[in-house]
Amino acid sequence: MKTKPVHVTSPLLPPLEEFIPYLERIWESRILTNAGSMHQALEKALCSYLGVKHIALFANGTLALVTALQALRITGEVITTPYSFVATAHSLLWNGVKPVFVDIDPETLNLDPAKIEAAITPQTTAIMPVHCYGTPCDVSAIARIADTYNLKVIYDAAHAFAVRDARGSVLRHGDLSILSFHATKVFNTFEGGAIVCPDARTKQRIDHLKNFGFVNETTVVAPGINGKMHEVSAAFGLLQLRHIDRALARRAEIDAQYRQRLSAIRGLHCLPRVSRDMGNHAYFPVMIDEDFPISRDALYQLMRAQNILVRRYFHPLISEFPMYRGLPSATPGNLPVAHAAARRVLCLPIHPDLASAEVDRICDLIVAQLRMHAA
Repeated sequence: MKTKPVHVTSPLLPPLEEFIPYLERIWESRILTNAGSMHQALEKALCSYLGVKHIALFANGTLALVTALQALRITGEVITTPYSFVATAHSLLWNGVKPVFVDIDPETLNLDPAKIEAAITPQTTAIMPVHCYGTPCDVSAIARIADTYNLKVIYDAAHAFAVRDARGSVLRHGDLSILSFHATKVFNTFEGGAIVCPDARTKQRIDHLKNFGFVNETTVVAPGINGKMHEVSAAFGLLQLRHIDRALARRAEIDAQYRQRLSAIRGLHCLPRVSRDMGNHAYFPVMIDEDFPISRDALYQLMRAQNILVRRYFHPLISEFPMYRGLPSATPGNLPVAHAAARRVLCLPIHPDLASAEVDRICDLIVAQLRMHAA
């Protein structure tokens, strides 16, 4: 009999009975959208939990990215990473902006600051890095470059909910940071997203843009879109915040279990650890090197044959998709580290409901390959 599938991620779902009172309040108010009480409460609660000043909620993270670029009036070219989910670059195309891909750091897999300056042209207006897997970018180096060349910085922080550095939330860096609350993320609102704003004026402009540009019933000040989060998703977010610390702690335990079992495996490389207290352990990627007994794709197929649904995040690179591969910056020779990572990466299952026994089963399958090929 085939075992139950083990997904690489799985949504955090608190007890259903705890959600009912929130729904009853929505039914009583009969307000389903347009910044109702749940929406306002979640923005306030997230600011408090994440340690940031202003947050604008969105229906999803992609709409938040698109709107962030509009809010900062980004044009021309934007330097970004090829090693991400396609929404990062798609948001640029939707705004008529040209992505310029720059290679990544081999350890963190984030945008490599040492490669940014060579890609800057007179048309460059911004940098859009990604905190890949929740590992913070080199924010200081990126800020220095942005200041020198008068560029905006928009962080795709889809993976970075609750991630901190020594001075506080990593979301405070850059001109704007964008979160995703998709079902597979550390914190979810079924679907959702947010823009972390540095000041009230910027948040006001973003709030206008996400609601068709309306300021009041008769005044429209910008060609906005309908990007609002509805009340049911906001209510679910409020409930999620009651359980998020437990979920983050469980993710940290799974991360530690994987590292204890796999860190000494020949040919398998775990990415550098973000500390338990500062990381969110959103993903557990490993790199499969040439001296591992079988290839990354062979291990991928072996795992999936056992109903362990590992993923090759991020393969292929964004720069390999048809709408991007014709760009000069998408040339493989320009992105050797990103291409090497895309060939080697395998994300193992990690989510709060994953049992320790399943983690051991996954590790046992990996260790078995060493023993089998050593015999």
